[in-house]
Amino acid sequence: MTGPTEPNGQDQPLSSEASTDSTRHPGVPPTQQHPAPQQPPVQQQAYQPQQAQYDPNLPPLSPHAQQHPQAQQAQPQQPQQPQQQAPPPQQQYQQAQHPYASQPQGGQLPPLPQPQRSRHAMGGGSDLTGAQLVKRSKRTPQSGWRKALYLGSGKLINPGESPADRRRRELISQVNQPLRGCYKIAMLSLKGGVGKTTTTTTLGSTFASLRGDRVVAVDANPDRGTLSQKIPIETTATVRHLLRDADRITRYSDVRAYTSQGASRLEILASEQDPAVSEAFSEADYRRTVSLLEHFYNIVLTDCGTGLMHSAMKGVLDSADSLVIVSSGSVDGARSASATLDWLDAHGYGDLVKRSVTVINSVRPKAGSVDLDKLAAHFAARTRGVVRIPFDPHLEEGAEIDLERLQDDTRLALLELAATVADGFAADRMVR
Repeated sequence: MTGPTEPNGQDQPLSSEASTDSTRHPGVPPTQQHPAPQQPPVQQQAYQPQQAQYDPNLPPLSPHAQQHPQAQQAQPQQPQQPQQQAPPPQQQYQQAQHPYASQPQGGQLPPLPQPQRSRHAMGGGSDLTGAQLVKRSKRTPQSGWRKALYLGSGKLINPGESPADRRRRELISQVNQPLRGCYKIAMLSLKGGVGKTTTTTTLGSTFASLRGDRVVAVDANPDRGTLSQKIPIETTATVRHLLRDADRITRYSDVRAYTSQGASRLEILASEQDPAVSEAFSEADYRRTVSLLEHFYNIVLTDCGTGLMHSAMKGVLDSADSLVIVSSGSVDGARSASATLDWLDAHGYGDLVKRSVTVINSVRPKAGSVDLDKLAAHFAARTRGVVRIPFDPHLEEGAEIDLERLQDDTRLALLELAATVADGFAADRMVR
């Protein structure tokens, strides 16, 4: 069967290679070749977005990303919705996943999202966490008769940890809570001989031995401070040398050349031993020192002098995130500590007083007739917490301090002090 007849009298089949292939058929002259169908322009086939094709399981685009101009032109205009109508599901997903996108610039950021525990996909399943899926073995005892029984039985009988061991583990976890930025602690006392420098060293050593970040103690005592004598001296450099070479310090290893480090990893930046030179340590000098140290350390402790009116004290109080008021167990020591709080309240540091912690340090073997419970209740009503440090023969020596040589009660009290101070880390994150 033949196809229709062309004007020239030749028969043309219904289908040929000329209509299905771009290659010219050998039997068709070039002048009689059918032209190839023209494709529509590319711009006419622009992608038409369909809202139903969005997958809500995919993460949303960055709020700063700009849409392609062709896609903007191709999107049909949506009719205006009433104001009370809820936003589309995609917008709700973006707001839930990116709460910062709706915040104005310069405003306070919302709290960071917390990790969510995964559940069974069908709903009704248990939490897929290690605490639910992994069998937890009983913790081994660390002290007392429980430890003796555990070791005496060849580790076959495990009575578990004691309440004291559990309490110690909870305090260590409290000390290790997260800290953002640099936390500055000022150690204050109007009366000498109450153990302020010793408390600075033991508190800093407790932080440095338990936490993985860097801890440094600065001696800001204008009257020949003794903080550098509490750990082995590695360098004769002082805070004056650090300020002199501040422009050349760019790395932690540069700062480390000016500090001495003890066995607990606590570093100490010593003060000048010449009282005539150290008296010139001004407020501006202290601010420069802290501004430099906060780039390399997470916790900075400042051992202040007994006077509140010397030149560097205003810089210490303005820069401090928390205070540790050190008092002895005597009446005159308690009155001096209370007078310190009165002076701070009267000079505009009432908020700092509320964030402070009081330490009642027993510098004598016997407490005498002073009621320490009433003394602790007095300071508990004015400060955030009160911690008692018992008498320890190793601290009475006045030499280099080694945490391993302290009695168990003293180490537990220092752990409670560090945990109480660390409670301010969370409040400091909320303020910042």
